[in-house]
Amino acid sequence: MDYKKPFQHTVIVSHDDLDDLNHVNNIRYLKWIEDIARAHWKQIASEEIYNSYYWIVRQHLVDYKASAHLHDEVIITTKFLNCNGARAKSIIEMHNNSTGKLLLQAETVWCLMAVQTKRPTRVTEEIDKILV
Repeated sequence: MDYKKPFQHTVIVSHDDLDDLNHVNNIRYLKWIEDIARAHWKQIASEEIYNSYYWIVRQHLVDYKASAHLHDEVIITTKFLNCNGARAKSIIEMHNNSTGKLLLQAETVWCLMAVQTKRPTRVTEEIDKILV
């Protein structure tokens, strides 16, 4: 199945986001990846699904393309690519809003966990439907 429903969020780079070279710290980019994933899940999941399942990261593959700097507006977009068993893969892109320049592209593999058992669980048909 081809997953095409993107979710978008915007951040403004602050002093707290910067490293010693005065551009966004790599760890901050990872936090933004997790933040957008959490916001995306919260928006698309029903209350029952949200309270029954959560995602954990299995793998991040991050390709840093360009730097973001203080006061830059960064548009973060994510969408699911596919699901297989308990896993789902998403793609995340970050662009500088004023220049359109691609700052980062990442693929993340997530594992669906059941709240009750705290164990991996297959992506249900209902969850599969909300990801598209």
